[in-house]
Amino acid sequence: MWRQPKTVWSVAFACVISFMGIGLVDPILKPIADELGAGPSQVSLLFTSYMAVMGIAMLGTGWVSSRVGAKRALMIGLVLIIAGSAFAGMQDTVGGIVAFRALWGLGNALFIATALSTIVSAASGSVGQAIVLYEAALGVGIAAGPLLGGWLGGMSWRAPFFGVAVLMLLALAATAVTLPPTPRAERPSSLLAPLRALGHRGLLTVGITALLYNFGFFTLLAFTPFPLDMGAQAIGFIFFGWGLLLAITSVFVAPWLQRRIGTLPGLVGALVGFAAVLAVMGFGAHTKPVLVVGVVLAGAFLGINNTLVTETVMKVSPVERPVASAAYSFVRFGGGAVAPWLAGTLGERSIQLPFWVGAGAVLLGVAVLLTAAPIIRRIDQQPGHGAEAVNSEIEAEALTVGDA
Repeated sequence: MWRQPKTVWSVAFACVISFMGIGLVDPILKPIADELGAGPSQVSLLFTSYMAVMGIAMLGTGWVSSRVGAKRALMIGLVLIIAGSAFAGMQDTVGGIVAFRALWGLGNALFIATALSTIVSAASGSVGQAIVLYEAALGVGIAAGPLLGGWLGGMSWRAPFFGVAVLMLLALAATAVTLPPTPRAERPSSLLAPLRALGHRGLLTVGITALLYNFGFFTLLAFTPFPLDMGAQAIGFIFFGWGLLLAITSVFVAPWLQRRIGTLPGLVGALVGFAAVLAVMGFGAHTKPVLVVGVVLAGAFLGINNTLVTETVMKVSPVERPVASAAYSFVRFGGGAVAPWLAGTLGERSIQLPFWVGAGAVLLGVAVLLTAAPIIRRIDQQPGHGAEAVNSEIEAEALTVGDA
């Protein structure tokens, strides 16, 4: 898995930097609220605008990349992220930050969708191994983001935004130098392709499951810093532990579980475990040690879920992988955009309520997932859990022409 072409490593590095942006904002949510006189529901809009725009923009990522080529699509996404993060750090109002977080989300949509399909298609080995590599980049980025955000946030709440801009400049340079030029597709993708792909029951079911799971995920990410009520560096260290455990389980535990018990039991177990952690955090919301342990422990279940659900999306339907990724992400991020705002709004009434609502939503996601159990079980009936061998050159060329 670790013997990969230069193209894969350059995109993976850019992914690490991109995913750092998710957790990097976490330690500074409370400082932003305190300095700008905003409540949890207002500050949570930093996540909502980011997720809403990213989800809707996912519908157009295939349309753009098939017309300009994968390399140009990645670079356009990186430029938008740089602009969004830099200008967000210059704002003096929550509304201004929210607006430029939306621009950041637009860039992230174009980058993430193209990056995942590029890694899967260009990697040597199996689809499953390529996805583990992608999730490893995600885990490292998510783990490092809060740590860097806490360190920079100790200086100023603006510093993490500028830090992202500088790091993404490095990622842009690496992508420009190491990624070979990719031509436009002979058959450009349609804007409606992701919506048509959602007609496949398995893909739609996994997308709705992820949407519901996002209610729990963003309760943890966007609301927990408020009841913790600690400094930026302390929050950064706590979420670093969360991200580190997420990275470990996504790379090592998830593939092992899939081999031992299968994809569906692994997903159900991870989601139920995460729901249980959220419920306990709800009961102990007034006790900081309970919240700290809950945040870190949740990382273990989220890492397993992320790897298994990403692999499921890539294999559960017969549509092209870039289209499947865009369709899934549209449902997951677009529909889940309300989750951060809802957690903040509920938290202004009771700090226990967001955790219980998040746990209930995750359990509802399990029920939805089980309705497509026969479809998901077919993945495990294929050799190597559907992790068919990938011919890197053929798959990469196929991705380029939009016919993976």
